Amino acid sequence: MAGAAALVVIGVATGGWMWWQHRQVAPPASVEAEPAAVASAVAANPAPLPATPAIQHPIERLAPAAPSSQALPLLDQADAVVTRDLTELLGTGPAMRMLQLDGFVRRVVATVDNLGRAHASARMWPVLPVEGRFTVQRDGDAEVIAPANSARYAAFVRLVESVDTARAVALYVKLYPLFQQAYQDLGYPQGYFNDRLVEVIDSLLATPEPAGPIAVHLTDVKGPIASQRPWLRYEFVDPTLQALPAGSKMLLRMGPDNERRLKARLVQWRNAITGERAGAVSAPRRP
Repeated sequence: MAGAAALVVIGVATGGWMWWQHRQVAPPASVEAEPAAVASAVAANPAPLPATPAIQHPIERLAPAAPSSQALPLLDQADAVVTRDLTELLGTGPAMRMLQLDGFVRRVVATVDNLGRAHASARMWPVLPVEGRFTVQRDGDAEVIAPANSARYAAFVRLVESVDTARAVALYVKLYPLFQQAYQDLGYPQGYFNDRLVEVIDSLLATPEPAGPIAVHLTDVKGPIASQRPWLRYEFVDPTLQALPAGSKMLLRMGPDNERRLKARLVQWRNAITGERAGAVSAPRRP
């Protein structure tokens, strides 16, 4: 679904989270509502409500003149409708088989939000990871991401490029109330999901494109038990790259050609979901 699908693409293509998951990091925002006890405590001594932030990219201006006569179901009852609509968009082939359709809308919203943060929990991905293992190779005294690693994602990138943007945007607009409700439930009662989506896309578009191989190293883990999956413990040697949001790290991991091609698609979807003219945001240039 347009920009949301673009970010789901990034999550699919990671094929298993490369970066060390077991260090002390803040947990991702929960998709569950706050406990009633917390709400009661806040109500006893309420803080002044902040001003509602202005909406930057209202999705309503993309809505068709004649709204659909079919009302959307409640969010927790929407899986069947969402699955039907996704099948109409993607068919019954490989694309649909990559999706985790239970709670799909909530999964998309949580993943989009987390891709702009330090950690993107695989538990909430709306897609299955690609097969294979992240690989590195020696380059002098350093280990770098192996160029062959990008081949794991090539077929999926081609699949992403085949999705009809106009139809994807129309479906995103149709289902937008569900995405908005899921975003509010995530912990942003005054937030606007389309604004967050555009913000995260912009973060991904700002991902650097290093000129040469990217050096990585294994995180040093203390303890007597050796890791059974050391390929999950790689980090970027460059602290600037290591400090990037989760989505940007995923793009870098996929290889420069896949990164540029996905960025080009992100530009198309960003322009579509903001109602901006084509080319308002430029696709990254090839070096």
